[in-house]
Amino acid sequence: MDVNQTIVKVLEDIGVKHVFGGSGQVNASMLLALRDSKKIKTVIIRNEQAASFMACGYTMFNPGNLGVCFATGGPGAFNLFSGMAVALSDSLPLLAITGYTSMSQRGKGALNESTGLSRTPDSQVMFSATCKKSFIIENADDTCDILEEALNLAFEGRPGPVHIHIPKDITTAEVKNYRPIKLDIKPVLPKDSEIRHAADILSDSLKKGKKMLALIGYGCIRSGAKDELLQLVEKYQIPFVQTMDAKGYLPENHPLCLGMYGSSGDKAANDYFAQAETVIAMGNSFAQNATFAFRPDLYKGKELIHINIDPVEIGKVYKPQAPVLSDIKPALQQILAILAKETFSVSAPTLSQEKYYNNAPHTGAAKMFAGDMVRLLSDNLPENAIVMGDAGSHMLWLSAYLQLNKNQRYQNPGSFGPMASHTNGAIGVKCANPDKVVIAGVGDGCYQMAGFELMTAVQYDIPVIWIIFNNNEFNIIKKFLLNMYNDEAFMSFDNPDFIKYAESCGAKGFRVNKIEEFVPALKEAIALNKPCIIDVLVDNEQYPPFNLGKV
Repeated sequence: MDVNQTIVKVLEDIGVKHVFGGSGQVNASMLLALRDSKKIKTVIIRNEQAASFMACGYTMFNPGNLGVCFATGGPGAFNLFSGMAVALSDSLPLLAITGYTSMSQRGKGALNESTGLSRTPDSQVMFSATCKKSFIIENADDTCDILEEALNLAFEGRPGPVHIHIPKDITTAEVKNYRPIKLDIKPVLPKDSEIRHAADILSDSLKKGKKMLALIGYGCIRSGAKDELLQLVEKYQIPFVQTMDAKGYLPENHPLCLGMYGSSGDKAANDYFAQAETVIAMGNSFAQNATFAFRPDLYKGKELIHINIDPVEIGKVYKPQAPVLSDIKPALQQILAILAKETFSVSAPTLSQEKYYNNAPHTGAAKMFAGDMVRLLSDNLPENAIVMGDAGSHMLWLSAYLQLNKNQRYQNPGSFGPMASHTNGAIGVKCANPDKVVIAGVGDGCYQMAGFELMTAVQYDIPVIWIIFNNNEFNIIKKFLLNMYNDEAFMSFDNPDFIKYAESCGAKGFRVNKIEEFVPALKEAIALNKPCIIDVLVDNEQYPPFNLGKV
């Protein structure tokens, strides 16, 4: 086997079912190896940036999946960087494979050269800055060793992206020492002393009847800790909130759920947090939208237990009284085992139900109130469905008014937060979850950054539904400028006819002018099971909940 065939064989052996990439001169021979695979479906995109976002989506809700994207060297490779940054900040195991200049041509200004020599850009440095590690295969017989190191590193500890350069002259070189690679992913287990300290604080809080709160983050999803979380909150009647990235992991209609916490959070969640005396934060990075812009006094007077897989995250924003460096699931298992040895008197707390989902329908909007549309989406969302919220006001409408109760998921673009990431990432999510309804809630601005991948979805029969929040402006940035300066500029733009565009691509388009038109369009789009656009005309003078608070 040559290097290309070896890489494809390794990906097949570890269970990769989809890869996403672009065509180009330097990596052209790899396309032949992928074509011949009987186990991997290759999705060729319109722009390589989309491939990186799709690879993120492929592993986002499937922790065992490796996201894989590829591109030619130079400009194609550079288009992958946004997805690498998302994977790095959002803990997504991802492999990027790109072409590279042959040894004999380096420094001569070869087509697409990015060696850093002779005033060429240095892709090795750039990928090293956006990945856990970047590799170059210079000898074909190093292929299996490099793949083994790279793939283990992608999943090791806090997951993240890795990258491999393959020089043009190496791609078809024979691998004389092929061997199956070994994935040996060791869980991050807590120290006994840290677990004991956390358990002691929880025990003391329970005995003294302190107000306790569980703060559930995305790390809980990657850890698969749902059963342990439910056991903790239900056995000890601990109210819980979920961050934007963890919405729906535990049902939001659970009697102990206070909703989403943070800048766009529910009043019930934010008010109870202010009163809480003990907070156990699990899988949290204390992101800007979950801390009111890193408010320094947010945890003043509270005992904070912070469980996280990454030592960088512990103490980065708030210093916990009980830091626990661990994967969430084993840490909770050990804490629960210690608490089970004691007897506590617990009772069901009386909790507020002041959540955006419970608000009365809005009547003051000149056009459709986006929150009402999102509430209808909640009520008509199938079990196990996944909703992706791209960056912008639509993300905040979704996170505030969406209620997920039936093993459904929601995800926003994370801390790096590029527009268009989930417009395209939804295609990767659907590839990994073919039996689930996948919906991307996107802005008209987001969609126009990335909407040509609708053709990709049509070509490969990937039935994603895009709901476009159409208000002809960058709504949340406009609100930010108005708040800061009582003025705004360059926020408005013209839109194409999204229905005609969808139809020209071979997809189905729906236009929703009135709230009563939304549910029929949604139900038809789900029933069609093909790529669809639902163009919803929403009021641009209404803004989502967004309160950064005072720092």
